[in-house]
Amino acid sequence: MPSSKIPFNYEQARLLAVLALINFVNFADRQVLNPLVPLLRQHFGVTDTQLGSLQWVLLVVLAVASIPSGYLADRFNEPKIIAAGVLFWSLAAIASGLAPTFAFLFIARGLVGIGEAAYAPAAQSLISDSFSQDNRAMAQSIFAAGMILGGVAGLALGGIMGERHGWQHAFFIVGILGVIPGLTALQLKQPPRRPRSEVVPIMQLLRVPAFLAMIAAGICITFSSVSFVTWGIDYAKTYKDFSTREASLSLAVIALFSSVLGALAAGYFADRLQKKIPYGRVLVIALAFLAAAPFLLVAIQADEKWTVLAGFLGSMFFMSWYHGPTTAILHDLTPQRAHATAIGVYMFSTQLLGALGPLLIGKISDMTDLQIGLQAATGVMVFGALLLLLVIYFIRRDGLHHPCLAQFRAEDKAIPIQKPSEA
Repeated sequence: MPSSKIPFNYEQARLLAVLALINFVNFADRQVLNPLVPLLRQHFGVTDTQLGSLQWVLLVVLAVASIPSGYLADRFNEPKIIAAGVLFWSLAAIASGLAPTFAFLFIARGLVGIGEAAYAPAAQSLISDSFSQDNRAMAQSIFAAGMILGGVAGLALGGIMGERHGWQHAFFIVGILGVIPGLTALQLKQPPRRPRSEVVPIMQLLRVPAFLAMIAAGICITFSSVSFVTWGIDYAKTYKDFSTREASLSLAVIALFSSVLGALAAGYFADRLQKKIPYGRVLVIALAFLAAAPFLLVAIQADEKWTVLAGFLGSMFFMSWYHGPTTAILHDLTPQRAHATAIGVYMFSTQLLGALGPLLIGKISDMTDLQIGLQAATGVMVFGALLLLLVIYFIRRDGLHHPCLAQFRAEDKAIPIQKPSEA
């Protein structure tokens, strides 16, 4: 693993730029769907439950494919796996725009999940292996900033293209844009790694209580976050008198500033606090989600448009603190040759169960109304934040490096393994 004294260099900057661009296009593709919900409802004549299933199927397929893709990334060339994944979901995005029926669109969105699963664990592992442990959260936060910017671009693109040219063109654009960074990924360099004999079995990872608690918290947080992303624009349009274009552009502009600023702030503060206490990164994101909850309730319950937007501004800022530090925490807890596998296991659990969010919130909307559904999603998020306090408890009890993984930590031979008494 690179020494913490190695400065930020050109190769690191190039790798991070390419992977952040891939994350940008990937999440533009994922979020471009959300402003199109009213158009898809009208075009296919489907219910909110069916519309919620489009995000559900993507996340379920993503979850199922994450473990084998993480397994492969820890054993083979990560840049090639990343490139294959990006090109696959680009083709699936183009197929989404060609959908003649809702069933075809449902299958195409599911195939997008396969491509995402192939690139995400490998990309996050490649970043952690290329940067020092002290700067891990900041590097992952920059990668996450690409995701946030891409999500914003997808919201704006869907809102503008949907009204002007129809929903199909939005899918075509994001699919074509994914081809270029996908091919560029083939030129990235694989950093030196430990022998394959040191690859950690999945069952060994599941013996780490802090890792399991992170997964439980991530399920709740994913459930809530994906629900708000999926239904936020439709909620603003249906309940707060926004037009589709007005809602998508307003939320896109808000997310552009608040989420990117929040992600970068999280990386900075998480790395600084981690140097002082071994659970610093966990504490940062737990407090951020507790701070986000009141803003979400304001956005849901307010009548004035400016108050709704102000609520989303504050909530998006704090909810974006999650992404970079979370990956850094998972990699802090696991040896180098388990980084991609750890992300794969985490994504499998959080995406598979968190994917129920859009589906269940859509069901609540059909039965009662969307406002009640989004209030429930806020409660689930708060519960997830409280579960992060359990992660802190386990790190204090067992240490950041759990003893059951000590035999796999070849990178720690010159670094004493932290004992519970040091926490």
